[in-house]
Amino acid sequence: MKRQENEKLYKVVLTGLMAALCYVCFTFLKIPIPTMGGDFVALHVGNAFCVLAALLLGGVYGGVAGALGMTVADLMDPVYVTSAPKTFILKFCIGLIAGFVAHRIAHITEAHDSRYIMKWTVISSALALGFNVIADPVVGYLYKNLILGIPEPAAKIMTTWAAGVTFVNAVAGMVVVTAVYTALRPILIRTGIFFHIK
Repeated sequence: MKRQENEKLYKVVLTGLMAALCYVCFTFLKIPIPTMGGDFVALHVGNAFCVLAALLLGGVYGGVAGALGMTVADLMDPVYVTSAPKTFILKFCIGLIAGFVAHRIAHITEAHDSRYIMKWTVISSALALGFNVIADPVVGYLYKNLILGIPEPAAKIMTTWAAGVTFVNAVAGMVVVTAVYTALRPILIRTGIFFHIK
């Protein structure tokens, strides 16, 4: 019972840490690209930490970490503040997808070898970030046009820019997740804090 309580506490603490990493990566390590009408898109690896959180903690905790960290980053930036609701939903979905693939389909554990882990890290990252490559521009277009009232031609141009940048972010994110997770996993196993996600 005590081990379960400790594990829950570790997960909550690590969820907060991963949310902070998502926030920092988006807020301080992004390259903003102006589009039109004062709108911006950004090159960043914040989404990589949504996926990493899901690999470490499971889909729900990972989704919460990504959603909270990236949404707070949007709320703190006047340029992105209107995107916060969309961000919350999409980043939560990134975590859910990555966690589902890694833990429900691949059932990764400390018993698996590095080849198996690398394969499923790439697959789960590709599916979660691939979802975002499709969903972010589509939801962004609908959100800008229907909720924010941006005219259709302008919303289409903004969506085109967002789609290209989101693809670049996804590729960079896959590289970051694979490198960090495969390096971090053996350390977590050695220290006894590798979580068994059920």
